[in-house]
Parts: sequence; structure tokens; C-alpha cells
Amino acid sequence: MEFETLVRNRSRLFWILNIGGWTGYAIAAWLGALAHEKPEAYFAVIAATAVTGLLLTLPMRSLFHRLWSKSIIALSTTMLLVCYVLALGWRWLQNYLYYDWVKNSWHPDDIMEYVGGVMGSFYILLCWSGLYFGIKYYQQLQEQTEQTLKATAAAHQAQLKMLRYQLNPHFLFNTLNAISTLILDGANATANRAVSRLSDFLRYTLDNDPMSQVTLGSELGAIDLYLEIEKVRFGDRLVIEKSIESPAEKALVPSLILQPLIENAIKYAISPSEEGGTLRISARVQRGVLVLQISDTGPGLGNGQSEHKSSGVGLKNTRERLLQLYGEAQAFTLAPNEPSGLIITINLPYEESDA
Repeated sequence: MEFETLVRNRSRLFWILNIGGWTGYAIAAWLGALAHEKPEAYFAVIAATAVTGLLLTLPMRSLFHRLWSKSIIALSTTMLLVCYVLALGWRWLQNYLYYDWVKNSWHPDDIMEYVGGVMGSFYILLCWSGLYFGIKYYQQLQEQTEQTLKATAAAHQAQLKMLRYQLNPHFLFNTLNAISTLILDGANATANRAVSRLSDFLRYTLDNDPMSQVTLGSELGAIDLYLEIEKVRFGDRLVIEKSIESPAEKALVPSLILQPLIENAIKYAISPSEEGGTLRISARVQRGVLVLQISDTGPGLGNGQSEHKSSGVGLKNTRERLLQLYGEAQAFTLAPNEPSGLIITINLPYEESDA
């Protein structure tokens, strides 16, 4: 049984530790009796003492459980008092059995002889109480830590979903306007194809869990749908180039991790230019790292394509998602493209799909 599973089952853990502890006590006392060459009757006293100690801890457990929520002063005072009172009775029984079984029914005249050594019994019960409260505190701390982790994970997932679902409404508005224009111009076939691509793309965004990963090949298929929609708007002004190595297509990536970056490039590099521009997507695997690059031929960062302008679903959104998902195992960098434009590079740990 795993340790964590054992700790969670409090009742089972109590019985295992309690029986094991008192068995250890009996073995230690038995070894001591052997070393001092005690008579056989003394071993029966040891067994009876261990069993009695085990039985005494049962009401102690019940009482301490009820007092757990009390103040530290009330809890400590009660613990000391209970341990001493039970130690008196436990020690009296132990001495009585010793005189009766080992001393052949000889009993002292002084009643105080029956409670001799009570402090030793008191310390044993006190140590048991300390272990009980220590383990109980550890269990409570573990539960609180687990609850905190669950709350953190829930907040983490909520943030990822928020980032993942922040599709720019301007994209939908622009696409629908473009489709409307095509219909007015009589290009019904093109408009129908654009509606079909828009439907497939939106279905992809809804069908994929934002917390799951998809293969880069699947991600690029969705990006193709998106780019076909944008080609309706920009026509020959938008030139797409791809360089995807075969091993990279099997790599697992967060769903729609590239869409905000491509949207950013179209918005700030292609759209403002009358001549349009070129958008290049590349992917390769280097030494266990998936390297994704998106470059454009726009004005670049120094000429208006600033990060803060695309804070909705652009560079900032993607950087935050990657940081949430991979921590320091990822890298997200911006660099100027030659002769003009911007290159965005993403480095992710290479994980290959089993499918």
C-alpha cells in the first residue's frame, strides 16, 4: 500500500501504528527480561501490560479527538491529567500482576508499592499522546495542502481557459463582413466556401479542450482553415509559406497556440500594407526541443507592431499560456526579420503523440 493512501485512511493507520507500537514495546520489554534472566511468569506480565496499554489508548484516542478543536491550554492540561490518571491505574495493574504471578501471590502491605514506577508509565502514555497529536496534525496539514493545491490548480485551469477562449471578436466581424461583401458581389461559391471554413474552424475551437494537447499536424490543419478565411479577405496580398519537418508534425502542442500569433501578424504586418506581405510558418525538432517560428515581412516591432497593441489575444496571451503550461521549460522570443518584419520563436519540450 502506498504511504499516501495509508495516511488518508486514518482508522487503518491508527490500528497499524498502535498495534505495531505496543508490539514493539512488548518486544523491547521481553528482550530486557531475557537479558536479566527473569522467570517465565514475568513474560506473561509483559504481555498483559502491553495489551492493557493498547486498550487504554482507545478511550484516549476518542477523548483527544473530541478535544482537538479546543485551545492549546485546555488540550495540554487534559492530556497531562488523563495520562497521569491512566498511568496510575496501568501501573497498579502491572505491579499487582507482578506480585501475584512472579512473587507467587505475595503482596506488600504498603499500598504505595502498587504505584511504584508510575512516572515511567506516565512518560510512555505521554509519548503516545505526543505521537498521536503529531500524526493528526500532519494529516490535517496534508489535507490543507491538498486543498490549497486543488484550489491553485482550479485557478490555473480557469486562467488557461480564459486565455484560450479569448478569440478576437474582430476576426469574426471582419470575416462576416467579407462574406457579406462576397454575397453582394455575386461570388456565392467563394462566400459558401468561407462560411464552411469558418464553421469548421469554430467547431475545432469548441471541440478541443483548452487543457489538452494536440499534435502539431492537427494544429496546422486548424490554422489552414483560419488562413483560408483570411485569404478571402486579403486575396493575393497574403502569401503563406510553410516549412514543417516530418518529426515536428507528431509533436504535442497546446491547442490553438499559433492562432493568436498569426492573427497578430496579419493584423499588424499584412493588413496595414497595400502590397500585403508574406507569412512564414516553420517547425523543426532540435535536441529534444520543438522549435516553432512565425515570421512576417511587416514593419517589425520598432515600427508599430508593438506587443501592447495585441494584448488581447496576441503575444502577451501566448506568453502567459506557455508560462502557465510549461514554466521555465519553454522559451518565447521576438527578433527582427530581415530585411523587415518580425520573427516569433517558441521552444517547447518535445513530446510525441502515441497515436
